[in-house]
Amino acid sequence: MLDVRERFESRLGEVEDYLELLSRLDDEARRTPKLPSIGGVTLTRTQQGILYSVVYLQLYNLMEATVTWCLEAVSQAAAEGGRWRPSDLCEGLRREWIRQTARTHTELIPEHRLAWATAMCDHLIQSLPVRRLEIECGSGNWDEDQVRAATQRIGLELRLSKEVFSLIKQPVRDEKGPLVLVKDYRNRLAHGSISFAECGEGVSTEDLTRVKDRTAGYLREVVRAFELYIADHRYLSPDARPQPPEAA
Repeated sequence: MLDVRERFESRLGEVEDYLELLSRLDDEARRTPKLPSIGGVTLTRTQQGILYSVVYLQLYNLMEATVTWCLEAVSQAAAEGGRWRPSDLCEGLRREWIRQTARTHTELIPEHRLAWATAMCDHLIQSLPVRRLEIECGSGNWDEDQVRAATQRIGLELRLSKEVFSLIKQPVRDEKGPLVLVKDYRNRLAHGSISFAECGEGVSTEDLTRVKDRTAGYLREVVRAFELYIADHRYLSPDARPQPPEAA
């Protein structure tokens, strides 16, 4: 999970570097009556709006990447070294293993479905270890509700601090909290229902920084929750979890 935290902070750094550029452009605009410029090229209002809208895409990229990395870390822990068998997994991960091994959520012809079911039965009869585990991540709609649904599916109870919970629920624009706002603008931009210029219209660097700070604060707590989940072996059933060494 150290790798996840480092990757998260690196990706967040990209967003902050970009916001620093926008902040400098804002400062230039405040000092002079002219529109801001880059390399001597004056920006139009439309171009400004386009630049601002990119932050929503960056933040959604950060959200989806972070959740994906966290779920991949759980998968790696459960399959590490072929140490655990399907019966050792917690109920949520055992269901994910069955979904993957028996292809329960895939359209198959009867012969293929029988083949996958037989392979799963052979695995269980021979008491083979879990060599590979893929947790379905989904895509395109990550916000607080979707993250909570994913954590509940694997038996991780996501408990946010009161401060972070309050901040992600407070509306920041269009009567939406930061996570829902980022998801909605990302989807609307991706599907063409809003232009980049329209998305960035009437937005300031301060507004975007506020959304970034609240999104980052939330994701840091998500990463920490996954770190504890893995460190405490909560991806295993209670009986299969290694016991901590007794104090001397």
